[in-house]
Amino acid sequence: MNRTLTALAAGVSLFASLAGPAQAADVSLARFDCGTPQAPTAVNQRFSDTYAYGDLKVQLVFSCYLIKHGDDYMLWDTGHALTAPNVAPKVGLVDFLAKIDVKPDQIKYVGISHYHADHTGQIASFPNATLLIGSKEWDAISSPKPAEGVNFKPFESWIKGDSKVEPLPLDKDVFGDGTVIVLRTPGHTAGHSSLLVKLPQMGAVILTGDAVHFRENYDSDGVPAFNYDRAQTVASIERIKKIASNLKAAVIIQHDARDIEKLPAFPEFAK
Repeated sequence: MNRTLTALAAGVSLFASLAGPAQAADVSLARFDCGTPQAPTAVNQRFSDTYAYGDLKVQLVFSCYLIKHGDDYMLWDTGHALTAPNVAPKVGLVDFLAKIDVKPDQIKYVGISHYHADHTGQIASFPNATLLIGSKEWDAISSPKPAEGVNFKPFESWIKGDSKVEPLPLDKDVFGDGTVIVLRTPGHTAGHSSLLVKLPQMGAVILTGDAVHFRENYDSDGVPAFNYDRAQTVASIERIKKIASNLKAAVIIQHDARDIEKLPAFPEFAK
């Protein structure tokens, strides 16, 4: 009898582990304006190494995001610094969060798509957060002599070891339940990442970082002339497209003013 009960208990335990958590955490997603939009940008020369866009001009913007997972918070990218000339945000992330009574030390994770200044400018405001970043991005940031374009100064607390960093060589299931996954999408930079968020009502959402910069760039597999690696860029765009197709995900191109409106602006949350 005892053996039968033990076997049944083991079977139930195995089934539960295969089925996943009995009840997934509540997940929601908010969008912040993290820099002042500039005039539409002519994109043909810089954003296509095959000069695919002719006279096209695109309104580029700077956006970053807050994910609420149960009682935990994660930031994705931190936009421009408040001191950035010409493009500084009108409201900083700390002030945005204060509007919903969230303090900087309540941010559990800060995910950074890559090391450029328009994605890393306000990270120093969150030294208690664990930094999630591609391992090659972290190598570039923590190098004794960072290369030009690597915005390493805001990461001083993590570089010194006063704050916690988790360099990611592969994808990362952030909360262990499949709802928030950092995706490895190199090409723009060597360790670039994007973010997959699975919302209970809206469904899956992919935040692209700079894997792509605007809709036409995404549709045509366009490669900016300044990207780190052409083949990796194309492969990462293909990966995003296949994930989007398989999961019926909304793709949010973080720099495209037309695209970010798929998500409500803070203080509203997509759910």
